[in-house]
Amino acid sequence: MAGVQTAVALREQGFTGTITLIGAEPHQPYDRPPLSKAVLLGNAEHSAFDVDFDALSVDLRLGREVGGLRAGEHELDTASGPVPYDVLVIATGAEPVTLPGAEGVPGVHLLRTLDDAERLRPVLARRRRIVVVGAGWIGAEFATAAREAGCEVAVVEAADRPLPGALPAEVAAPMARWYAEAGAELLTGARVAAVEQGAVVVEGGRRLPADAVVVGIGARPATRWLAGSGIGLDPDGAVTADERLRTSLPDVYAVGDCASFPSGRYGRRLLVHHWDNALQGPRTVAAGIVGADTGEGSQPGEIYDPVPYFWSEQFGRFVQYAGHHGAADALLRRGDPDAPAWSVLWLLDGVLVAVLTVGRPRDLAQGRRLVEVGARIDPGRAADPAVPLKAAVL
Repeated sequence: MAGVQTAVALREQGFTGTITLIGAEPHQPYDRPPLSKAVLLGNAEHSAFDVDFDALSVDLRLGREVGGLRAGEHELDTASGPVPYDVLVIATGAEPVTLPGAEGVPGVHLLRTLDDAERLRPVLARRRRIVVVGAGWIGAEFATAAREAGCEVAVVEAADRPLPGALPAEVAAPMARWYAEAGAELLTGARVAAVEQGAVVVEGGRRLPADAVVVGIGARPATRWLAGSGIGLDPDGAVTADERLRTSLPDVYAVGDCASFPSGRYGRRLLVHHWDNALQGPRTVAAGIVGADTGEGSQPGEIYDPVPYFWSEQFGRFVQYAGHHGAADALLRRGDPDAPAWSVLWLLDGVLVAVLTVGRPRDLAQGRRLVEVGARIDPGRAADPAVPLKAAVL
């Protein structure tokens, strides 16, 4: 997404130079969200972007993995030889974290690429017994698809609740009931002791039969190929981009899942592994490149400081989130978490900084805008689900 959108944005903003788009996968560039839904369930053959690369004069080089960056020479190393650049945009995304001890075990899958989805599709079609390791976003979405396909599903989560890295306990705990309602077993506080062909063994000795094991325990920036390049990386392995998504190396930008950026809005560096970030960031990158190309430079309005946004479809519910709640000092509920629709608001010094909605799209739309403008809200009115959020502004 980030690489394709950068190429598109460059042309939209008037860039007339050569654009080369390099991808390690052999497939036409594609969108990832449908992989855990339509593609996985056989409702779509692919999710290729509807982009005419020939019309954009983009040189698309597929199936070519980049092995290194030599900034001094302005060259990338590939198996088929060096590729020179004047300006480089790193948009390598993230790669899934593997489960120790599961590598090479037959029947163990990850779900990140089109090939991953293609390998899993016949497993779901045969309605097999599936164990999912990890109750994060991808684990929940895959479990949803597997139950929809008629598979027997058990989800193993080491934490005491689903979505432990994303949401606080008081918000995520009610979501645990969604699994049982959908007919999936959720085991929390359960660490994997071993993965064998045909089974997952959890600490304590319980053995879960598994015709397939799907690992969804997180992702890390796909930046290991940058070792020795001299580029700045943060402890998570993300490229440390600045407020205009420029890296520590001259003429090199980074965008999407592989890059962190400083947020003036939240007063910290953010690493956002979500689709919207890969859609929005390329416009800032393109503006910087076009500005430098024309000699005009980047303008103040081109600083990248978005309100992070993502969505997830799981167990018949549409979950949306906007903002960043890490520093919030107050949490407000709008509605009963046992009901089909409800929302959660996070405040910092009375200012709305994040909103999570389940089946309340109007709350998300209004809340996202209020986060963007830094609105101060009345907690009493905001906690009443019958009051529109925009009517709770002080």
